[in-house]
Amino acid sequence: VKFWDASAIVPLLIAEAATQRVLALAGRDPDMLVWWGSAVECVSALARLERVDALDAKGAARATDRLKQLADAWHEIEPGEVVREHAIRFLRVHPLRTADSLQLAAAFTASEYRPASLEFVTLDERLADAARREGFAMVDIAAAI
Repeated sequence: VKFWDASAIVPLLIAEAATQRVLALAGRDPDMLVWWGSAVECVSALARLERVDALDAKGAARATDRLKQLADAWHEIEPGEVVREHAIRFLRVHPLRTADSLQLAAAFTASEYRPASLEFVTLDERLADAARREGFAMVDIAAAI
């Protein structure tokens, strides 16, 4: 089981530079652990691409269907007071956006506060840096093929 950030899920939905690498990683370990809001973040990314004409309506529909398939199988870390408290702390000590602090807090909670026990998958460098500093075992996407 690995914790997947939304930035690493999107290439599973549409063709991007990292798609082959994340597909290989997911193929070897399809048991995904995600934050409760990851589906929303993924839809946001798809909608943004559609608005700037980088993704057509059919491609967006296929990606949304694929997201539903993934979401039906993944395990979500639900929102709660503990996740919120850790997200607030992470915002104070790392240069993160709100959603990224919630991602990191969900992973921290999922690791039962032992971040070295859980591999973290992200393509976001700022989030990767914060996760690394918190002690998570980072998955090297470049080496995933």
